[in-house]
Amino acid sequence: MKAARVQKGLNQIKLASKVGVTRQTIGLIESGEYNPTLKLCIAICKALDKTLNDLFWED
Repeated sequence: MKAARVQKGLNQIKLASKVGVTRQTIGLIESGEYNPTLKLCIAICKALDKTLNDLFWED
């Protein structure tokens, strides 16, 4: 997710604002310490123009 965010030119604060959470929440998701709801996952995907598989599915 971090790579997609950086590629889109967003910092954690800007992404958090777009999806309605705190910067800390984005940081925790990126570090794997927080399991976001499906609703939040979808919002993040839309903000980053990615699919759920792109960002959240582990190989």
